[in-house]
Amino acid sequence: MKEGTAALFELETSLPDARLKTQAERLVGFKARYDRIHQDLRLLIDKEGLENWSKKHYHNRLPLLDSLFDRYPLVVFHGDVGTGKTATAEAVTNALAGELGKGALLFKLSTRVRGSGNVGEMSSLINQAFDIVGEEAGKAKLSFLIIDEADSLAANRSGSQSHHEDKVAVNTLIQKIDDVRRFNGRVLVILCTNRYEALDPAILRRAAYVEEFRRPDDGERREILNLDCEGLGLTASAIEELVQLTGTHGPHKLGYTFSDIRTRLLPEALVHAYPTRKINHTDLIDAISRVAPSPTIFTTEDRV
Repeated sequence: MKEGTAALFELETSLPDARLKTQAERLVGFKARYDRIHQDLRLLIDKEGLENWSKKHYHNRLPLLDSLFDRYPLVVFHGDVGTGKTATAEAVTNALAGELGKGALLFKLSTRVRGSGNVGEMSSLINQAFDIVGEEAGKAKLSFLIIDEADSLAANRSGSQSHHEDKVAVNTLIQKIDDVRRFNGRVLVILCTNRYEALDPAILRRAAYVEEFRRPDDGERREILNLDCEGLGLTASAIEELVQLTGTHGPHKLGYTFSDIRTRLLPEALVHAYPTRKINHTDLIDAISRVAPSPTIFTTEDRV
């Protein structure tokens, strides 16, 4: 990370990146999701490819491209905490960079850009961050900017809890998103949030693509349990019981998220076995009774 940017970015790395490739391989459901969404995202950043496509198949430049190029290079990933939004965003940028075969940089905005509350500080830090991203894009590189917990910077300005400094920051963020269109597809901004409904309407209107992340279904929970419990000696029927107990038919009546399973449930089972014995099926069942899934941010009506 460059000197002086630590307060702005918690991650700054060149793409493609081997670590992010490995991360994608362990990200349950990533390949299926990427196969489904990557063409939509390419339309936002591969303008050279679109020009070539138009000339190849239509022998001229289609007016359709003007409409495509006028869109904001803004993507929103939203859903419950622990459903893999940020990890997927990182893996997606890495895969896109490899697919396009272009030099690229990934920036992940730090939550420290909210500043310490001084007047104008948050807006100033947002400006600085986008300036650095734009500087790299100006070198004909692709620049990806991930903004995690985006609702903390892009909350609805009409909300009763919105302070003047927050409103100014949202105005600044909107302006900077407008500005990145001048880089002609060399910048893509991905907002990750578990409070989609809290985002300012002006931000949502600019989103060219929105992807919802839901809690893992039976097949996805089965996959992550098989992956992370490999070598424990659990039978197929034991895994299947865990799949059912971590879903909506389990004791908590709410499905576990990916991070619930990986960072809370499995460690809880390990606590009772380490360091004297192996983990057994009962340890995992008991862990489910003690560790409830993360509360959902959605109501039933939200799913209709």
